[in-house]
Amino acid sequence: MIDAHTALAFFGLALVLCAAPGPDNLFVLMQSATHGRRAGFLVVLGLCTGLLVHTAAVVLGLAAVFAASATAFTVLKVLGASYLAYLAWQAWHARGSGLGEGAGTGAPVALWPLFLRGIVMNLTNPKVVLFFLALLPQFVDPQRGGMAFQLASLGILFVLAALLTFGLLTVLAGQAGRWLRRSLTAQRRLNQGAALVFAALAARLALAQR
Repeated sequence: MIDAHTALAFFGLALVLCAAPGPDNLFVLMQSATHGRRAGFLVVLGLCTGLLVHTAAVVLGLAAVFAASATAFTVLKVLGASYLAYLAWQAWHARGSGLGEGAGTGAPVALWPLFLRGIVMNLTNPKVVLFFLALLPQFVDPQRGGMAFQLASLGILFVLAALLTFGLLTVLAGQAGRWLRRSLTAQRRLNQGAALVFAALAARLALAQR
């Protein structure tokens, strides 16, 4: 099992990494601002569920197999970029409703699909797989035994850091978005801004190299 010093050092690093601008926190920011805090928290839970899957892949050794396969990397990259492009199209064509919390598409937001959206967003980003594969083993001490347990513990600590940072971002973005969603014009601009962010993330993922 990992010692307290290693756990604290890793958790601090995880907080910094989660707070740094990247696809996941930009995704949380736009979804929270567009659809509200409830929707944002569900997206966060979806993203963290994806992180748990990545942790399990590292523990089981599947991530190493994936890292050695250029085909698997390309397939996930194309799927992820296509999904983000679809979200960009959806957001650009969304109509404002001016209904406040949960508004943004002209109809009540279905919350369950937002949880799934977070999972898909995370799992179809091959960079996350490689990141976990490169990061987690650096904090494992073979002399302490139970390497699988150490890797799993580190993955859970990273998920906790993501919940804290993404949760705070959700609250702040949701509050700002609540005010913006009261105006149809501001709401349309918010949807268009979300579309541009999704399109940029899609392009970035499509051009990603191993």
